[in-house]
Amino acid sequence: MLRRELLLVRKGLTQDDVRKTTDALATRALDLPELAHARTVAAYVSVGSEPGTLALLDALRARGVRVLLPVLLPDNDLDWGVYDGEGSLARVQHGGGRMALLEPAGERLGPDAVTGADAVLLPGLAVDARGMRLGRGGGSYDRVLARLERAGADPALVVLLYDSEVVDRVPEEEHDRPVHAVVTPSGVRRFA
Repeated sequence: MLRRELLLVRKGLTQDDVRKTTDALATRALDLPELAHARTVAAYVSVGSEPGTLALLDALRARGVRVLLPVLLPDNDLDWGVYDGEGSLARVQHGGGRMALLEPAGERLGPDAVTGADAVLLPGLAVDARGMRLGRGGGSYDRVLARLERAGADPALVVLLYDSEVVDRVPEEEHDRPVHAVVTPSGVRRFA
């Protein structure tokens, strides 16, 4: 129910709404010590009305950070490739053409590549006061988080959202793990 409501609000956003928040999100995220000192950041390319990420990806690259981007596999797990600028992205259709994602066109590094990241930027629809993230429901990032845990990796977990998507409580499942911070256009909120 909450997921559907949040998606409806996002669907009502214009490209201008998204564009206005993209630079603010990038500025706030770049100020995070977790990203300021990161050598490798696993991120994603925003699609549709998601909070924009391209400005942040380009700024990280300009700092010399190695940026890994996901490649959606047929089983909804994620492989990874290196982001070498907007020209290194390919539009890939998934789900029988229902969903188009921008993915790195270069070499595939394997699903375990994410375990070498100093920080992981996670997509989401909401985060609550405890730092619990509500995703889209496909389970791709639940697999990423489980992979990180199995590998003993402990990167900073950061979600990029709109201000209205920081809520009191999201539904939680046993496998869910809290994030370390949420970045919105108006600021950063950290969780224990």
